[in-house]
Amino acid sequence: MKQDATRNAAYTVDCEDYVHVVEFNPFESGDSGNLIAYGGNNYVVIGICTFQEEEADIEGIQYKTLRTFHHGVRVDGIAWSPETRLDSLPPVIKFCTSAADRKIRLFTSDLQDKNEYKVLEGHSDFINGLVFHPKSGQEIASVSDDHTCRIWNLEGRQTAHFVLHSPGMSVCWHPEETYKLMVAEKNGTIRFYDLLAQQAILSLESEQTPLMSAHWCLKNTFKVGAVAGNDWLIWDITQSSYPRETRPVHMDRAYLFRWSAISEDLFATTGYPGKMTSQFQIHHLGHPQPILTGSVTVGSGLSWHRTLPLCAIGGDHKLLFWVTEM
Repeated sequence: MKQDATRNAAYTVDCEDYVHVVEFNPFESGDSGNLIAYGGNNYVVIGICTFQEEEADIEGIQYKTLRTFHHGVRVDGIAWSPETRLDSLPPVIKFCTSAADRKIRLFTSDLQDKNEYKVLEGHSDFINGLVFHPKSGQEIASVSDDHTCRIWNLEGRQTAHFVLHSPGMSVCWHPEETYKLMVAEKNGTIRFYDLLAQQAILSLESEQTPLMSAHWCLKNTFKVGAVAGNDWLIWDITQSSYPRETRPVHMDRAYLFRWSAISEDLFATTGYPGKMTSQFQIHHLGHPQPILTGSVTVGSGLSWHRTLPLCAIGGDHKLLFWVTEM
């Protein structure tokens, strides 16, 4: 494994517009291809991609757009629903977006004639994170600069509402114990809520601010990672409310943190979107240096493939994909 290998993206896909956000579908959809969604200034594109790492007869990447949804306003966040299925008749595509107008839009499509969306209104400021209930897909959790975390049903009604002490930056649902929700705040506090009791059960402290992004490790839910200030931070929630490891990574402030879906030691971070380039790094907990460093022209968004050590980032009229070794 080469240390600190700076390199260009392994694969790219050209897009119509600047890409603000990109998300691989984290759920099994019943198709060998990988669903991917990306959002720009006024649209969301749903595509399917397969990589040569998965299928020997593919050179590089095979990508096809399945549908483009008009959005009318800049897309800031995308979350996939576990109800999305490509092997049903008709297929079901279900996802939600957060947008610059402080609204959540819930999209449902059969990739043919049925294309509907519902607006969920209530946040009074910018929405920084949103996620579906990972089992039923019947609820959506969102966090906002308005100092709230809200839980919505698919009719758009709020079923729970937690008041935060600072802007809510990230929200994650426990993959198995779905009554547990993690909420990360800009002031450096990460709280875990019991949704049945509707109260906080545990909190972590970063001792650094601003905390911009946090993520629950789905391969080992005792691990939480985040970026705050210039550093990445890793907690073991069984040990302490303070980070087990921290390391400075981005000179220009760190921006996003995402665990890989396939290893509890592999994660990626991005630097603050600069005027020209953003820095992107893949880290392995066993290595003192990043195992891969890339730079993206006005990059934004960060998402891991469901079964490969492969990351997607949005850029200027393109999607960029980096691959690392396990």
